[in-house]
Amino acid sequence: MPEPAFDYQRCLLACAAGDRRALRELYQQESARLLGVALRIAREPAVAEDIVHDAFVRIWTHAASFDPDRGSARGWIYSVTRHLALNFVRDGARQVPLDEQHDEALQASAQWQPVDFTAQAHSARIYHCLEQLEPARRDCILHAYVDGCTHAEIAQRMSTPLGTVKAWIKRSLAALRECMG
Repeated sequence: MPEPAFDYQRCLLACAAGDRRALRELYQQESARLLGVALRIAREPAVAEDIVHDAFVRIWTHAASFDPDRGSARGWIYSVTRHLALNFVRDGARQVPLDEQHDEALQASAQWQPVDFTAQAHSARIYHCLEQLEPARRDCILHAYVDGCTHAEIAQRMSTPLGTVKAWIKRSLAALRECMG
């Protein structure tokens, strides 16, 4: 018998009402994956842990600002974490690239589990919608939201003008919203 889907929206609404159990449920459900997102962006385990902590504080204190008309509850949670991590990087904080030894140690850690974005994408409607995008535009979205790259980093990786990358991301997000809606 399949496990019932986790109700992120219910948890956020409960957090907004002051229900600490709901925050604990969210933490148990997503903390390991959010740590993976923060680590991909910040590239430093201790910093990534701090980002996830700060993200859950922000989720708790700003849960009432979640608007289901603007997107999914799970997406909002990931957006909070991603923005905190990107702000850390943009504020000029020190980045430490992971070498093989550190990467192996992280993967062996019981506290950190790598995120299998491929499996998640295949199980979600978003996969179908992403497939509808032109490959270059899909790559921009994936670099931004999976790899945690800034627009400038994407432009450099893809050898594409920054304005073009920004336009592709904006139009692609609109297309994804329409496809998902």
